[in-house]
Amino acid sequence: MISLLKRNIQKSSILPGFGLSFGFTMLYLSLLVLLPLSMIFLNTASMSWKELWETIANPRVVASYKLSFGASFIAAFLNIVFGVLVAWVLVRYPFPGKYIVDGLVDLPFALPTAVAGIALTALYTPTGWIGQFLGFKVAFTPIGIIIALTFIGLPFVVRTVQPVLQNIDKEVEEASVSLGASRFQTFTKVIFPELLPAILTGFALAFARALGEYGSVVFIAGNMPMRTEITPLLIMTKLEQYDYAGATAIASVMLVISFLLLFAINLLQWWSNKKLVHR
Repeated sequence: MISLLKRNIQKSSILPGFGLSFGFTMLYLSLLVLLPLSMIFLNTASMSWKELWETIANPRVVASYKLSFGASFIAAFLNIVFGVLVAWVLVRYPFPGKYIVDGLVDLPFALPTAVAGIALTALYTPTGWIGQFLGFKVAFTPIGIIIALTFIGLPFVVRTVQPVLQNIDKEVEEASVSLGASRFQTFTKVIFPELLPAILTGFALAFARALGEYGSVVFIAGNMPMRTEITPLLIMTKLEQYDYAGATAIASVMLVISFLLLFAINLLQWWSNKKLVHR
């Protein structure tokens, strides 16, 4: 049975040396992913249960959790809306400067996060180019944090949805219209189911990126405890105070909650893919 399994693996594999490549993959993942993450829990284990609970259940820490996860979720949801819209325009409509706009989508990838944070703060302060025309305060509020997280997460949604849109056969849409479907029905019944797995992937990537963001947020947030203090900043504060156990305790909570949320999103993505296959 084992020899038959090995022969099937060798037949289905394009590259030879499955055992060696698989071993190298596991070693690579262990050194760069599993080992660093395990150190978080090992450092946290040096604390007693009482110390651990006092650290992670501190009102200031809980407020930072709510802000980080809430702002990240809202920013990822906004990126779904505007990311799909941007991808739709780039794929479906020709216009002058299209390739320039397409290149600008990737700007948050290349731009240093600190530069992005300073630029957004300069724009949205009460005396900034945009902030002076708004009737409410944006910089140094949770709204500013959401704007910064939306800025850095937009490319993830655009780049996951764009190739799927390009591969959708327009004849399917034409057939839907010829059968009497409206534009809204064509989008919701024909196009959207095809885009849903890519949208969920983009949402997961944008959400994960926003959770760990520090540089672009720290300037526009104002960093006021209990109001605009994000969890990554609180972890950095603990590290600057040489409270490594406290920093890893907060980080471990972030890691566990992030894993559970991403696991749920991946389950939803798996369900949508399975449903799409059986259509």
